Amino acid sequence: MSASATFDTYARAPLAVERGEGAWLIATDGKRYLDFTSGIAVNALGHAHPKLVAALTEQAQKIWHASNAFVIPGQERLAQRLAAVSFADKVFFANSGAEAMEAAIKTARRYHFVNGHPEKNRLITFTGSFHGRTLATLAAAKNPKHTEGFDPLPDGFDQVEFGDLKALMRAIGPETAGIVIEPIQGEGGVRRVPGSVMRELRRICDERGLLFILDEVQTGIGRTGKFFAYEWSGVTPDILAVAKGLGGGFPLGACLATAEAAKGMTSFTHGTTFGGNPLAMAVGNAVLDVVLADGFLDHVQAVGLYLKQKLAGLVDAHRAIVDEVRGEGLLTGLHCLPPNREVLGVMREHGILAVAAGDNVIRILPPLTVTEAEIDEGLQRMEGAFAAMAPVQA
Repeated sequence: MSASATFDTYARAPLAVERGEGAWLIATDGKRYLDFTSGIAVNALGHAHPKLVAALTEQAQKIWHASNAFVIPGQERLAQRLAAVSFADKVFFANSGAEAMEAAIKTARRYHFVNGHPEKNRLITFTGSFHGRTLATLAAAKNPKHTEGFDPLPDGFDQVEFGDLKALMRAIGPETAGIVIEPIQGEGGVRRVPGSVMRELRRICDERGLLFILDEVQTGIGRTGKFFAYEWSGVTPDILAVAKGLGGGFPLGACLATAEAAKGMTSFTHGTTFGGNPLAMAVGNAVLDVVLADGFLDHVQAVGLYLKQKLAGLVDAHRAIVDEVRGEGLLTGLHCLPPNREVLGVMREHGILAVAAGDNVIRILPPLTVTEAEIDEGLQRMEGAFAAMAPVQA
């Protein structure tokens, strides 16, 4: 095979996929894999969901792109629906999670600027976070593995240890604009922020005049069993970034905000050529038709609990391979003893796909439509993979 003409930026698995059906991926050689990656939590409704296929096909015969120089009816509808089921009053549409986070950062800085405090332009973030691959989001997360060779990074971010509220309080100063956190760190190892901590962060922001900003790019749109993960804690943010599952596989991100937080985002302060295009809006509205239907999130909670119980049994049986279950709903993780990519390789040989995360964790991310029978099949394949590794670990 000749060398690839693509950038060498991905450590791709030796698997070429051709098509998908629900929770299944079919490779070009015809082999079927149970897909518990969901495109890294993107394919919320699985592969080739008929409602999404119909919405995209119908819209494609009308108009693909118009630009934000004109009113896009689907955009107005999706924004209203997202506001209705969340804390938000205003929505800005983008194409990805990184772009949604960029909009969140700019919204926070602009808020303080129009309030007469341009010096309030720094955001506090946490170790282990991941907010995207743009220069600003790399600077926010400060992961040396991701930032090496990309200096100078934008200034304006102060990082503290994950979960260390005392360090957080010391980091707050006259230039602090807000606090940014993921309710569950996905890339960082499926580390959940306790509800008590979320409530304390909200209290600190209210007390200090800061904006509470959530990165729900991975946790949003039902992934944890609530439409947004913040709902588990009983608090609401001022600004939130979401993407991944919002488009069900079509590139779509959004920045949500209260009217107060978004008041500085006036004409020409921000924009995008492709964001909120008619194709993306058709698919996003179709995703919400499914996720917001009666009983759907109850299903996610039920199968999420079922999956976690099954994974706990797997840990009990294979403590030389995995020793901890993490996560919420269908955003779950297993902490590995061997290198996680070695574990993923053996799982792939047994026809089950998962995805790596930090802290030597593998993420188990089935589509939200997964059934208990498919979970049983997936766990059976994982059992076979772990059993095959056991002699090596003995």
